[in-house]
Amino acid sequence: MRNGRVDEKQFLMRRTPLRQCAGTVFMVRPASFGFNPETAASNGMQGAPPADGASIARLAQAEFNSYVRALESEGVRVVVGADTPEPARPDAVFPNNWLSFHADGTLVLYPMLAPNRRLERREELVEWVCESAGFRPLRRVDLTAHERTGRFLEGTGSLVLDHRARIAYASRSSRTDESLAREWARELGYEAVVFDASDARGEPYYHTNVIMWIGSRSAMLCAEAIAPADRERVLAQLRQDGDRELIEIDRNAVAAFAGNMLELASWDEALGDTSVLVMSATARAALDGPVMRRLRACVDSILAVPVPTFECVGGGSVRCMLAEIPEVSA
Repeated sequence: MRNGRVDEKQFLMRRTPLRQCAGTVFMVRPASFGFNPETAASNGMQGAPPADGASIARLAQAEFNSYVRALESEGVRVVVGADTPEPARPDAVFPNNWLSFHADGTLVLYPMLAPNRRLERREELVEWVCESAGFRPLRRVDLTAHERTGRFLEGTGSLVLDHRARIAYASRSSRTDESLAREWARELGYEAVVFDASDARGEPYYHTNVIMWIGSRSAMLCAEAIAPADRERVLAQLRQDGDRELIEIDRNAVAAFAGNMLELASWDEALGDTSVLVMSATARAALDGPVMRRLRACVDSILAVPVPTFECVGGGSVRCMLAEIPEVSA
């Protein structure tokens, strides 16, 4: 694994349409999940702990185990890595912020805003998940040196990827540096669409993936959160793919983590290849009948998982807990 110039084969692969959804995900079982004061200042969705640390840890373990079982019951392959108790990594359950896997064999490591989150990047864990998932990294892009200059890009939290059109959407924030988003896009052969988005108080959303997600036949976006100067440009880009149903939600739905979903590929013994849209139970409760009917028309099944402890204490939901591992193109 190395940084380096892209050879001709990789160049051509990047112009080949990619599959939007992966059938394998990487998750990290938390060993010391809890409220992280180092992330609270930039994450407006992170709340005060409702219970003592020991109770939070027990709830987190139960929710994590239920989530893994639910994914596996839907035919999704789950590769579960283990966190270690020391040093404490309160957000280790959100691995998609520090690494990503790509169909051309690229593995990317990302610069993180919170110093204690940088501890989540463990070389032995990277090697273990690659071996366990059968992902053979052909190239490594390591962006972590940018931490020294105060520039950050937190993985597929900062970047919402349309693999089919090779578009990387990025909402500027203290965790999402525009220049790094564009550098990432050049390295991976995508086009960056960068914009501003804020909550009702005018504060930037900490991650792009809390206000939008993109699946194979549908996409969801909180258009009202996007700055007026950027809104039509982003909507027009999303509408270019006429095969996708574009569903808009409001900031109230975002607060219920309805923007933090992920569509995955799965397999059914009777049906063969299928798709499952993963959302939290909180998000499901926030969406009305018409929206749910539109979603059901675009996927084979919907999985709503209760993860209230991770949402309240960690400020992240089901999508944040998954790092997709695609099949590497031959």
